[in-house]
Amino acid sequence: MRIIAGRFKGRKLVGFQAGHLRPTTDRVKESLFNKLAEAVLGARVLDLFSGTGNLGLEALSRGAEEVVFVDKSGKSLQILDKNIALLGVKNEVQVVREEAFRFMKKWNASPFDLLLVDPPFTQKIAHQVMVSLSQSKLVRIGGRVVIESGHQEWIGDQYPPFNLLDRRHFGDKSVSFFRLLGE
Repeated sequence: MRIIAGRFKGRKLVGFQAGHLRPTTDRVKESLFNKLAEAVLGARVLDLFSGTGNLGLEALSRGAEEVVFVDKSGKSLQILDKNIALLGVKNEVQVVREEAFRFMKKWNASPFDLLLVDPPFTQKIAHQVMVSLSQSKLVRIGGRVVIESGHQEWIGDQYPPFNLLDRRHFGDKSVSFFRLLGE
């Protein structure tokens, strides 16, 4: 794993080896961030199911103002801490060790501009995550959600107040881009 663009371009990240995990590849990450383009600059970003921080750290490298990482796995968070130290960005991030659905339900602070969501493929919960997000206060009006899912996993096109902007397929993975509509 590496950062592919921005101020940390080319820096290698510490990875995590496990059969049930599949880190976002450079090809998918490049397409995802090219689609987001300017939406990342100055954004408050939430990396939900963050794992080792691959997506959130890429966002920070590309100009995000701050990133909040949420994951419940102690092993993943240990590696995330190493990656944060490696890039020297401790003052630009917050790490929350909590189960993602509990975090979504109880969040009551300022909403985020961008959510990067990569739930475990093995659990097939992308639809459930979007339903929970649609009932949360995590995203500001006009904000975006990018969620990865298994290609064969069902995920809808509408989760009011979110609208699907685009969906792209990469082998066994799909990436869906949603925007929170105004009142």
